[in-house]
Amino acid sequence: MVNLSRLLQPKVIAVIGGGAWCAQIIRQSRGMGYCGSIELVHPREIEVEGIRAVASLDAMAQVPDAVFIGVNRRATIEVVGQLRSMNAGGAVCFASGFAESEAEDAEGSGLQAQLVAAAGDMPVLGPNCYGFINALDGALLWPDQHGCKRVERGVAILTQSSNIAINLTMQKRGLPVAYVIACGNMAQTSQAQIALGLLDDPRVTAIGMHIEGFGDTRAWHELAIKAATKGVPLVALKVGRSDQAQKATVSHTASLAGSDAGADALLARFGIGRVDDLPTLLEALKLLHCNGRLSAPTLSSISCSGGEASLAADTAQGSGLSFPPLTDEQHCALASALGPMVALSNPLDYHTYIWRDAVRMADAWTPMAADHIGLTLLIVDYPHTDASDWECATLAALEVRRRTQRPVAMVATLPELMPENIAARLLAGGVTPMHGLREAIAAADIAARVWAPVAEPPMDPGAPRDARLIPEAEAKALLAAHGVAVPRGVHGTAREVTAASLTGPLVLKLSGLAHKSEADGVRLALAPQDVAQAASQMGGDDFLLEEMVQGAVAELLIGVTRDPAHGFVLTLGAGGVLAELWQDTVSLLVPSDATAIQAALRRLRIWPMIEGYRGKPAADLPAIIRAVIGLQSYVIAHGDTISEVEINPLMCTPHNAIAVDALIRAS
Repeated sequence: MVNLSRLLQPKVIAVIGGGAWCAQIIRQSRGMGYCGSIELVHPREIEVEGIRAVASLDAMAQVPDAVFIGVNRRATIEVVGQLRSMNAGGAVCFASGFAESEAEDAEGSGLQAQLVAAAGDMPVLGPNCYGFINALDGALLWPDQHGCKRVERGVAILTQSSNIAINLTMQKRGLPVAYVIACGNMAQTSQAQIALGLLDDPRVTAIGMHIEGFGDTRAWHELAIKAATKGVPLVALKVGRSDQAQKATVSHTASLAGSDAGADALLARFGIGRVDDLPTLLEALKLLHCNGRLSAPTLSSISCSGGEASLAADTAQGSGLSFPPLTDEQHCALASALGPMVALSNPLDYHTYIWRDAVRMADAWTPMAADHIGLTLLIVDYPHTDASDWECATLAALEVRRRTQRPVAMVATLPELMPENIAARLLAGGVTPMHGLREAIAAADIAARVWAPVAEPPMDPGAPRDARLIPEAEAKALLAAHGVAVPRGVHGTAREVTAASLTGPLVLKLSGLAHKSEADGVRLALAPQDVAQAASQMGGDDFLLEEMVQGAVAELLIGVTRDPAHGFVLTLGAGGVLAELWQDTVSLLVPSDATAIQAALRRLRIWPMIEGYRGKPAADLPAIIRAVIGLQSYVIAHGDTISEVEINPLMCTPHNAIAVDALIRAS
């Protein structure tokens, strides 16, 4: 793996090229208080911002640690090779026209391969990349405006989009940003590798990533394990939920985005929190920077309005968070602080009887920040006309934090009603200033999750393969060999299945169809004497006759698909006729153990039927888990050929879980 420390923490930087962006880099380096040396290379030996250029790399006074290459794509390859031979620390490749332009320019991918070969083990960011900002040391290679300020510690933000990176530097939310890195095409150095390097800087408190595609999942697994070991949370905004986003991603990065279910499962397996938008990414990073992971998925909310109290409760609905009822100790302390005129509850509307008295406000708010509460939300929107009358709220929030040392957040329901100067004061005092109620609760949901990554890496998807449909009888035999229970049955001609000695009721199926019901290829609840007539009516002469499974309390779909971007995705969901109607599914990655499988089943809407609904018997949960483990076992044993395996439905009875229909596509 490439070593990024010299590139990202340089003592000598160099800029190759000219133009306005060259002056911008030099000015902004000085503006950030960069104390190292700056070299300029240009064949005409021009002067920019008081620095005289040298005509060639060989003429530089020092070997650079970080180089911004601002020349065309072909010249970039040559320069990278020269820098590598000089033992430079690394480079940012600004030029475009590499793999990202493959659809328009057939040369793009070949040039990118040449670039990687020229770089060798010298780290390269890009190409098609803006570079990086190190706000800890004031070092940057960044050819455009940015909004970063020097900080002593803070979060790192990595994005594949330079434009998004610029926008994130301009945030006015009080978030201390230590690094911003635009990754570009990631021809040589991936996001995961960059993040791994940043984990070696103890000043980085959390890492946020805007991800278009993962690439090598092994590097992401290594990142997740190292981040967990160091206690640095990872948060991701992974695009690609929509078909349009996936198409845009492939076009932009020349990488395969894969399925969104696979991405979701991969992030969950690696203990990486997933957010859906940039504001929530920033708020989650801010909350994690201030408090680290929350100790519990519990909230308390304090406001001087019943409307805000109910809004907080409604906003958390459907998340993994809860507002626990007040304990007796909390109730007693609140009654003492607020008197008999206030109805006590969580969320709490404390009214305005104590407004402007910062000490009494702190007395009333402190009981809400109890040890069993993961995060206390103080809901205050500061008016932009005159916020001086809200000073009492700021002082009270800081005092609650001082007294309790518990995670406390001051939340403006409207993001624009948290002034920058107030946010800075709160942050300095350990209170998290949060912009937007929805974003704050979404951030808390991320910060309260179980973050431990699975130690075992996911199964590699392997090379592409051409798959064929394996007949159902053969598919069931293959799965049965790995411990999946299947019905007793006979496969053969109409004459052979009619002569079978099976106990009714029976199910007769035409073989060779992936969707038998739509093709009128299934007859249910047949008596043995009715099989011959049913076979003659269905046509064909290749049948599967089985004993019908009865007494099911739930029907499940379990399946595995090969996702070339993420591995093998294990899907559990409501099965049978409910599969498409409910779309009640949850996804994991292969391999997953019994504990993870059971936890996933509990997340299904159909779970109450599995555990016994309204007095009905429960399904045999150990048998269900055995079926899933058996299906996984088959996939693991045949990972080089499998494209898809599905059991639908898995009939779950009080005493067993039986695969009554199975589909395998394999090469």
